[in-house]
Amino acid sequence: MPREFTRSDRVGDAIQRYLANMIQQEVRDPRVGMVNINDVKVTRDMAYAKVYVTLVGADEDESRTSVSVLNKASGFLRTMLAKELNMRTVPKLQFYYDHTSVRGQELSSLIDRAVAADKAKSDDESE
Repeated sequence: MPREFTRSDRVGDAIQRYLANMIQQEVRDPRVGMVNINDVKVTRDMAYAKVYVTLVGADEDESRTSVSVLNKASGFLRTMLAKELNMRTVPKLQFYYDHTSVRGQELSSLIDRAVAADKAKSDDESE
């Protein structure tokens, strides 16, 4: 019977859980606001972890700044992860801004406007 999840998936999930708490509690930089960790992709050799984040209520410039601050703090966060995870080596963390949630909101807004315009047009034709 094959496994449902690979080891890198399980490690990614654990890193995601621990990082969410660590960033909130341990990173004291005011440039880092409220961070949502969307996904963590760990390479098969457990050497690197790509951490995809979004920032609540931040514009593009603030997001870039926050991601650069997180990348500079990645060594500290990696050390904290090593204390929590029972692994021989902890992956090096690379933070990336995730545009999917912003793009999803834009598409949802476009769909809502199209539906409203279509409904208004059908109401005008029925009268």
